[in-house]
Amino acid sequence: MKHKNSFLKRVWADVSLDDIKHNYSVIRGLTSPKTKIMAIVKADGYGHGAVQTSRVLSDMGADLFGVSNLDEARQLRHGGITVPILILGYTPYECAPELIEYDIMQTVYTYDAAKKFSDAAEWLGKKLTVHLKIDTGMSRLGMMYQDKKRDAGAIDEAVKIYSLPGLEFNGIFTHFAVADDDAAFTRRQFDLFMYFCNTLEGKGIDVGLRHCCNSAGLINYPDMHLDIVRPGIILYGLPPDNKLESIEKFDLRPAMELKTAISYIKEIDENTPVSYGRIYTAPKKVRLATLPIGYADGFSRIFSNGADVLINGCTASVVGRVCMDQCMVDVSNIEGVDTSSIVTIFGHDGEHFISACKIAEYLGTIGYEVICQIGKRVPRVYILNGHEAGYLNYIEGGIN
Repeated sequence: MKHKNSFLKRVWADVSLDDIKHNYSVIRGLTSPKTKIMAIVKADGYGHGAVQTSRVLSDMGADLFGVSNLDEARQLRHGGITVPILILGYTPYECAPELIEYDIMQTVYTYDAAKKFSDAAEWLGKKLTVHLKIDTGMSRLGMMYQDKKRDAGAIDEAVKIYSLPGLEFNGIFTHFAVADDDAAFTRRQFDLFMYFCNTLEGKGIDVGLRHCCNSAGLINYPDMHLDIVRPGIILYGLPPDNKLESIEKFDLRPAMELKTAISYIKEIDENTPVSYGRIYTAPKKVRLATLPIGYADGFSRIFSNGADVLINGCTASVVGRVCMDQCMVDVSNIEGVDTSSIVTIFGHDGEHFISACKIAEYLGTIGYEVICQIGKRVPRVYILNGHEAGYLNYIEGGIN
């Protein structure tokens, strides 16, 4: 196994599998033992590495995994994951043979698409396992059911879908749009969903496992946990709403830290311009450090002329434009800085900490985007039982 020092002159992300295990235990403690946990590992495990995080979560007892598409599902199967997997998004019906071959559950939400999946499965002499998705207020994917009177026909369509012979129904679900900040709308979504499920059951239909709670729903609405909860961002220790109080309350631990190291230090004189566009000119003599991280690594160009990083427990500000592969910071007031100094973009530096949520606020976005946009040329270095336990290098194409 290559040691993390292989990356110290570039950039890497430390991923604590210990913290992911801890977060899973916290989530398990917030739910009934009868409630299954569907760990959401789409988008490469929110940038942490889907296979590595899924292996740990599988060992912890995760009941199901949720992914966005067939490629992500196959990746987990090729990585040795045998736990049930649900594709939460769109899959062409022509892929039914692969869904069946890999034992992957598919979301359906229209009769026409469900019929095509059913026909394909029957032609193979098999059954395709599916979950029916109901749109109670997200207006994204799902059978539209946002108004009982206007959308009453959706129930009849659902009855037709449940009658399709090539499909095996494992579950039914909806997705909350504002479970982090609008209780009235969330309650309305839940009530619509439960009415839909109860109406189908009143017609003698076994709807399967019911689920609606994402991370925010899981934390804020324990009465809505139903048969399955779907934690995503909180598995990785970040809050769904950028408010750190919510993760501190439950002792959720951010699992990723983004690091780099100084590649060059020089002094520049007053009135010396820095980087593209000359948007920064030194107001006095400045000690300048170049960092080998840029927007191609996920360190946004928006950080130009203002964002802070941590070096030797002190803050250093980015000066000039962030480049594709590099950026510059002012280290004039930091002692002991040299080309061996580690730089923390987000994470811990001794007693000091920059959260991905603070980065998100600077960017005008959410923590989800910060961790998901870490580039694929950034190796992930895994920490397990307090020690380095391997790394993922996308460019080299290997897990070690």
